[in-house]
Amino acid sequence: MVPAMATEIVTTITDAVNHASLFTLAAYALFSLFLLSQVFYVFIYIVAPTPRDILRSETTYKHIEDNGSISHSKPLPYWKSTYDQRKMTAREKGALSDSNIDIEDAEVFMSLVVPAFNEENRLGIMLREAVEFLQKEYGKSKPESAANGSLRRRPKGAPEQSNGHLTTGNASVKTGPTGWEILIISDGSKDKTLDTALDFARSLGTESAGLIRVTSLVENRGKGGAVTHGMRHVRGKYAVFADADGASKFEDLGKLVRELKKIEDKDGRGVAVGSRAHLVGSEEVVKRSFIRNLLMHSFHLLLWVLTPPATAAIRDTQCGFKLFSRPALPYIIPHMHSESWIFDVEMLMLAEAAAIPVAEVPIGWHEVQGSKLNVLWDSLGMAWGLFILRAAWAMGVYRRT
Repeated sequence: MVPAMATEIVTTITDAVNHASLFTLAAYALFSLFLLSQVFYVFIYIVAPTPRDILRSETTYKHIEDNGSISHSKPLPYWKSTYDQRKMTAREKGALSDSNIDIEDAEVFMSLVVPAFNEENRLGIMLREAVEFLQKEYGKSKPESAANGSLRRRPKGAPEQSNGHLTTGNASVKTGPTGWEILIISDGSKDKTLDTALDFARSLGTESAGLIRVTSLVENRGKGGAVTHGMRHVRGKYAVFADADGASKFEDLGKLVRELKKIEDKDGRGVAVGSRAHLVGSEEVVKRSFIRNLLMHSFHLLLWVLTPPATAAIRDTQCGFKLFSRPALPYIIPHMHSESWIFDVEMLMLAEAAAIPVAEVPIGWHEVQGSKLNVLWDSLGMAWGLFILRAAWAMGVYRRT
């Protein structure tokens, strides 16, 4: 009985298909595709991450006063507020292009953002290396130096300075702000990361202690969320973020500055990406486990498939050492959504969408013990995050508004 009924149903459907017009079949197919696309959109809308609201206490910082005491909470500067005001004024006057709007002037030459989650054991080592380089190359106490933003005489044919500054045949000429700052973003740390940062700042003495600002996020946002939060409040002409583990060779910051200056567009926008791609065949990488190297190559393949051309061309998107010129920040930071490990890719995609030049720069790097990265699960999470990120931007769930 049942086989006979099934045969009758199949025959009825076949007859209907045979008698249906091509136009009707095409209409059914298009409707089905439309329905599926709407279901997929709703799915992406539900699962795509949305950053939580910023709490009032997270827009403040503490630093070490001249007398060695810890300051009370002070408001962080927020360049986007001024930028938004200028944008609104420009649009009221009929200038609708963001290219007509300038970000507020920098107060220092270099800003360093350090995301830190339970880093009391590694943070001090990284900060010591960073401060030594920043003070040597960008400190305000070095007059008429190419290191502090000035230009100085050099022999004909001599190379640029290692810190990324140019030299000229004329006497010292000011080209912009001098000095540096460090913003440490304690990302919901449960250990003594906050105390470690402030104690280190105090050890620098009155000359540099106040240049280190510490902000504490009430709840953990993830590395991407901490970096984005810090980048909202930088005062530098250039802003770099670096991991708290000190794995990147910090003195290579000069190389990033130099290469970024070479590619900056007419509006001064540019991004320089520290890269470990040249180390792929090195002993330090080869001696890793088979599964770790397999996951690394699989992720690179996924990037090549899912990301737009310029982003896919970056051989190392995940290195925690990236430099941004100040004019590039409004095109990237306000539009960030990802707060997990995959945030680097979103930054590069946003730069590509805004036609911001990107340079990939080889840097020194070494493995550091104490990583919080679970190779297998975090790799799977990054793959999933990349898929959702690309789909959210492609389908309009995320928008540059």
